[in-house]
Amino acid sequence: MQLPLNVDYSGKVVVVTGAGGLICGAMARAFAQSGAKVAALDLNEEAVKKLADELKADGFVCEGYKANVLDPAALEEVHKAVIRDLGECDILVNGAGGNNPRATTDNEYQHEAKEGGKSFFDLEADGVDFVFKLNFQGTLLPTQVFAKDMVAKKAGCILNVSSMNAYTPLTKIPAYSAAKAGISNFTQWLATHFAGTGIRCNAIAPGFLVSAQNYRLLFNEDGTPTPRSAKILNGTPMGRYVDASELLGGTLFLCDDKSASAITGVVLPIDCGFAAYSGV
Repeated sequence: MQLPLNVDYSGKVVVVTGAGGLICGAMARAFAQSGAKVAALDLNEEAVKKLADELKADGFVCEGYKANVLDPAALEEVHKAVIRDLGECDILVNGAGGNNPRATTDNEYQHEAKEGGKSFFDLEADGVDFVFKLNFQGTLLPTQVFAKDMVAKKAGCILNVSSMNAYTPLTKIPAYSAAKAGISNFTQWLATHFAGTGIRCNAIAPGFLVSAQNYRLLFNEDGTPTPRSAKILNGTPMGRYVDASELLGGTLFLCDDKSASAITGVVLPIDCGFAAYSGV
């Protein structure tokens, strides 16, 4: 993979949660290729073990660990394993998160709701709770575990993964939008709270990406955009989707103490202009 920036992370231990997914898997690869020792964490153990094996085969340093970001005891055990295998954490990337169908409406607007479909009034409280826990606590708990290493060193960096829907909520996904807004707010809180310890905390806010999970929602069988996809592209000044590789420049920059030494509390949109466009 060709990296957008030449940043030397040699000697740094980088912990990446959600590394079994598209975005954070790419981040883990970028850090490893930049010389870091990478701990790839995900509930999907097979995915991170495969990632680690591929990187090690290419001569890089990476270990994969099964990790439930909502289980503090399990995270503590992973923390011990990371220290044993790689060393204490220097950089934490909080990428674990996601949505849930139980917290999603079928229609964009209530007046379009159809009988038998899921409207706002059918959202399930436990589904909404799950989305908030996965995204917010799934960021808070790993930070409580791994940032201890940084406090002891009086140096380190935390990078959270927010979303463009933290700026303006997207239709159909109220819980996910609100949870990601919480991540942006929490990023600023952490930046302030840890400022005197030498730890910086920032976030990236990715725009729409095409993945295997959402391809059928965005494109018809003939490859033409679905109505929702057309709406997304019409609301994006650059008129296209973000590629996961385009998140890496901002990631490598924000986590580099030399390049971004005075940058903390920033949420960087990487969204082809989506958050900047008013629609008019």
